[in-house]
Amino acid sequence: MTDELAAEVRDALAVDAEGFNDRALADADVVKDELAAGTFDNHQAIIGLEYEFYAVADGRWAASDDGDTHALMRVPRRLLEHVGFEKELGLHNAEMTTNPQPMNASGLHAQESEVRAQLRAALQCTSAEGIRLVSDGLWTIPPAGETAQEYLTNSVDDDGIRIATNMSRSVRYHAMANGPRVPDSVTLDAPHVSLSADTVMPESLISSIQPHFQVAYAADLPTYFNYALRVAGPLLALGVNSPFFPPDLYDNVGAQRILSDGHAENRIHVFESILNTTDTEKVRFPQDLDTVEDAVDRVADDATIVPMPVPRGDRFDDRFATLRRKHGTYWRWIRPVFDGASKSSANARIEFRPLPAQPTVRDSMAFQATFAGLMKSLAQREHPVINQSWSTARENFYAAMRSGLESRQRWICNDGVETIDQEVIYDDIFAHAIDGLTASGCSESTAETYIEPLRHRVKTQTTPASWKVDEVRDYLTDGVDLATAVSEMQRTYVKKQRETLLDSSFLTWD
Repeated sequence: MTDELAAEVRDALAVDAEGFNDRALADADVVKDELAAGTFDNHQAIIGLEYEFYAVADGRWAASDDGDTHALMRVPRRLLEHVGFEKELGLHNAEMTTNPQPMNASGLHAQESEVRAQLRAALQCTSAEGIRLVSDGLWTIPPAGETAQEYLTNSVDDDGIRIATNMSRSVRYHAMANGPRVPDSVTLDAPHVSLSADTVMPESLISSIQPHFQVAYAADLPTYFNYALRVAGPLLALGVNSPFFPPDLYDNVGAQRILSDGHAENRIHVFESILNTTDTEKVRFPQDLDTVEDAVDRVADDATIVPMPVPRGDRFDDRFATLRRKHGTYWRWIRPVFDGASKSSANARIEFRPLPAQPTVRDSMAFQATFAGLMKSLAQREHPVINQSWSTARENFYAAMRSGLESRQRWICNDGVETIDQEVIYDDIFAHAIDGLTASGCSESTAETYIEPLRHRVKTQTTPASWKVDEVRDYLTDGVDLATAVSEMQRTYVKKQRETLLDSSFLTWD
């Protein structure tokens, strides 16, 4: 199987890069022509969600105090297909994608019901295999009998093609480690963490939720996009959920230094340091957009990592298939997307990518609803935060990555005055999220129910990341070492999630 995969990777790498880029530029012209014709207009906002998980041993065949409990597990590919989930980078990853729904009360309810239904069915199927799907930002307990470093770096060389042992069988993923523009090794860059690998497999440490917002009129996409840039910092500050790495990746600097220098959302570090190179920043906080055509050009002009072959079919989006393939490696924390199988389903949307996977479904839906409500309200009300400088929005984002709710976010309220008062900031953000939800047909009480898990985080000054840090500190106080403290925290996280994932929320964790 390795030989066959290596051969497919060689075929992919043999594609002429210049020709690939020329076809992407031609495809960009197709999209811009269709934008001008109104093909991507839909006259209503649409929402969607991508939701990533990783798999762990559920303890079925291990005693509750066994060190292998909740260790990372590889998911059989047949099992993923059976439960309707998609494979992601690592063999332990799984992804759910919801069907797009109108941005209204029924659409939000349908999204939540679909997530619960699919996940409930998947949990039942995986449980029979001794596997538990976990919603979390970054895993910390490696597979039984392996270190995290071994799992993330093991690979084989097949006549010059490097194949990561624990990576999903995807030509695109493996080609990313073998292309001419890819360095011989990648290094994970985070405080007191040391990991180098010869493939992009370390990116499989992380999991996310990605709310989608499809705009009604494609020409308005830059306005929504620029608002999304400005809410990225405040929403990430609420959602941080990856303060720790697998302990064997840490340098020997002592637990207290790791805690004091650590960041709240290490998922940002992982994605940027593994997929960026010295000459190409593929993962970054994007610049403001001026026109929707600029969004198309950004994808077309982006550096090509793997110019893979692109089959053409009879679908509408096959007319710009190379641009769509190129978009697959257009990694930005907020990114525009243009696609659709037919002209009637053609859409222009924003994918909001800063958020890690959350402790429960209700928390994930809180972020989807809040983001959608903000997109609806901020643009409709012409909220003055659009005048906040791009550099401030970017600093908000990376400050949230470092410090979560302690990051002293900056926001411009309705009076046009910038503030760092956290209570004022989130009162304004939640008010506009509720305004956008009620304007879309939700009752006031329903809108408030969606927002409440995030409002509670502000009130209690507690995020999933701060909960994890507190847990680790408590274990350290009891006299255990850092590796044990992180592992025990992770087992507690999985145990509490088992009790709350489908039918409760993080606000019940204490």
